[in-house]
Amino acid sequence: MAKMVLAGDPAVDVILRRNARARRLSLRVSGHGGHVTLSLPRWSSQSEAQDFVREKEAWIRRQLARNFEQIVPRIGGHVMFEGEAVPVVATGARAVHFADSKMRVPGNADRAAARIAAFLKIMARQRLTLACGRHAAVLGLEHGRISLRDTRSRWGSCTAQGNLMFSWRLVMAPHRVLDYVAAHEVAHLAEMNHSPAYWAAVKRLCPTYAEPRQWLRQNGHRLHAYRFTN
Repeated sequence: MAKMVLAGDPAVDVILRRNARARRLSLRVSGHGGHVTLSLPRWSSQSEAQDFVREKEAWIRRQLARNFEQIVPRIGGHVMFEGEAVPVVATGARAVHFADSKMRVPGNADRAAARIAAFLKIMARQRLTLACGRHAAVLGLEHGRISLRDTRSRWGSCTAQGNLMFSWRLVMAPHRVLDYVAAHEVAHLAEMNHSPAYWAAVKRLCPTYAEPRQWLRQNGHRLHAYRFTN
């Protein structure tokens, strides 16, 4: 059985199946076992298959993440924050806060996940607002309203009116990743496309954007592994 390996953490085996009747490349992730299969026409080359799998990497990892039991942050457990899985501990304080590399949560343990989610949303809004303002100033432009959602299909978006939307789960990623996504969307204020001029604007705002972009492709599914509601 032919296969290829999608590099990353973790690496993913992709089974290759030639189909004489296939007219295009198509991917399937099984619900049981998480097997990834690429069906391809007889005429498709190995390089085309590799390029297609790399292009669909984020989708593959999202599908695989859904096959695993989701993590509910609890006292004594952990949650992702700024790229690290940090311990969740009880505190006598009145509000959730992050200190000494621990997520400290007050009150009823049954409400820990909801309280943590509320804290993460506050932190996400603060950091994305600062990052977007800084990047927009570099371009000499102004952005519109910033909204937060819990989206799976995209990490951010920019409307023709200059309004920006982000996944609040970005605050669970390293700060450089959050900053890159902010730069990615703010650059659309100058270029509402993905042309060379657009990517030049992204590079101006975030010169090392390739690394955080790759981190998100390889690890974004880890952010979606957490469930904050019952």
